[in-house]
Amino acid sequence: MPSLKDVKTKIGGVKKTAQITKAMNMVAAAKLRGAQQKMEDFRSYAEKFNAAMGNLSSAMDSGAFPLMEKREVKTVEILVVTSDRGLCGSFNAHIMKMTDRLIASLEAQGKKVSLVCVGKKSISYFRKTGKVRQRYPDLMGTFQMFNARAIAQELAANFLAGDSDEVRIVYGKFKSVAVQRPAEQMFLPIQPSEVSAATPSAAAGSYIYEPSTEEIMEVLLPLYMNVMVYHAMLEVSASEHAARMSAMDNATNACKDIIHSLTLIYNKARQAGITAELMDIVGGAEALK
Repeated sequence: MPSLKDVKTKIGGVKKTAQITKAMNMVAAAKLRGAQQKMEDFRSYAEKFNAAMGNLSSAMDSGAFPLMEKREVKTVEILVVTSDRGLCGSFNAHIMKMTDRLIASLEAQGKKVSLVCVGKKSISYFRKTGKVRQRYPDLMGTFQMFNARAIAQELAANFLAGDSDEVRIVYGKFKSVAVQRPAEQMFLPIQPSEVSAATPSAAAGSYIYEPSTEEIMEVLLPLYMNVMVYHAMLEVSASEHAARMSAMDNATNACKDIIHSLTLIYNKARQAGITAELMDIVGGAEALK
């Protein structure tokens, strides 16, 4: 039976841990409100942008622009977007597990794979693989559109230089406060079939564009890439805070369960001590008779 002092010390330590996890839960909940609102607002914009791009590109030749040109795939680059911080359950682990499966699948097909990692967790995880071409740490807490633009330009430049033949994005998609799922998305080459998935084919050709479709696409393609990267980062940001809120809530509840168990042990030990003292008193009284 542990001593009363040891059990009391453990209870005090667990109570302090519960205070920390409760505070982290509240901070994550506050941050989630802003991140979720920002993500949902931008998601609507991204979907409308996607529909417009689908209508523009549906009647165009996929080889009209270098960024839309399909070629034999020998090298695939993967943009992996995770959080910079931990304590958010298995959120980051699921993203990296999906990336591992994708890498294994591509390499089994004889394709070379390189990685561009956004977030310290993906950088740390893939550091020893030798596949990381570019790193972007310390972005996920304060990123803006210009950060997404820089990443998109880096990926596009590598693609246009012929150093990659295909680019994909793996990130965490926000489903709800309780559910976040890893997702994979084609980034380059931009294909009409990929872009126009949300737009009925019957809508193609129902608009007259001025200037020409080609001139508009030349301006919109870089913007579309910026939107894709920024949207993925917003999804990860909201998912991170939601996952951390759930993880800290679970940790706080676990602390309460431990405190309850330790309190029972403490009470039993205290009762045993009192019983032993009473037995000593009774035994001493009997000895004096």
